[in-house]
Amino acid sequence: MEKSKVLIVGGTGYLGKRLVKASLIEGHETHVLYRPEIGVDIEKVQLLLSFKEQGAKLVTASFHDHQSLVNAVKQVDVVISAISGVHIRSHQILLQLKLVDAIKEAGNIKRFLPSEFGTDPARMEHALEPGRVTFDDKMVVRKAIEDANIPHTYISANFFAGYFLGGLCQLGTIIPSRDSVILYGDGNVKAITVDEDDKAKYTIKSIDDPRTSNKTVYIRPPENILSQLEIVQIWEHLIGKELNKSSISAEQFLSSMKGQSYAAQVGMVHYYHVCFEGCLANFEIKEEEDGVEACKLYPEVKYTTVYEYMKRYL
Repeated sequence: MEKSKVLIVGGTGYLGKRLVKASLIEGHETHVLYRPEIGVDIEKVQLLLSFKEQGAKLVTASFHDHQSLVNAVKQVDVVISAISGVHIRSHQILLQLKLVDAIKEAGNIKRFLPSEFGTDPARMEHALEPGRVTFDDKMVVRKAIEDANIPHTYISANFFAGYFLGGLCQLGTIIPSRDSVILYGDGNVKAITVDEDDKAKYTIKSIDDPRTSNKTVYIRPPENILSQLEIVQIWEHLIGKELNKSSISAEQFLSSMKGQSYAAQVGMVHYYHVCFEGCLANFEIKEEEDGVEACKLYPEVKYTTVYEYMKRYL
């Protein structure tokens, strides 16, 4: 089967650059959106040039120029948006909606993957303020996609390993301590962590797969469905030392949000639902509800386990 031509929007971002790499490795003709608005951001420019050296095509377009977006979209079969989370929130939702409008007008796209890659927003109607804004905004984008009858795939890839494992599941730190750790509750609530490169691999695998059309793809590596306490124990095994452990209750955690910045409160709500409620792992995937599991679809992908990931911090 001929591989689709892919346009990646947000290709210089944390996940975006990995999607570009995965797409090239899989043999897709890979286009990366170059937005003139980046100006003299030399790191982004150098990254874009490195993509070009690896075989990607740079496509110039701006969110301030609708026709340029339409022209970019017309060159490919699949569009993947990797606009970072900060751009999903509040008024920046317009970036995604502008992309949806361009795809709708172009009329040629076989699959669109919007910027998600985390918790499934369709399961977060109960989320607390202000953290629910992220999920609400993503659902607005989903509605626009579906109202426009754009073929799509939603990627629910759970926690980013670098952010979650690096801090031993603690918000606000990304290097594991060798001395102490604060457990959320009793530390036994299950969460799901995925290596960032693995997120990209599974995502690219899904774009030409008829089994993922108009479905949510959940990336749930079986060995990475672990509690905070289990992750801490893996780290303790690797360093040969037991950490001093204390704990914080759900009530204490929520109370500590007071006085924090808006962005900090959003992040804290997300951690609350994951670490105290178990929102990532407390449900089964049912295909009749338009969900499929990536690790079952693509068993050939050897994913990185939590144990393997944690070794980098030694």
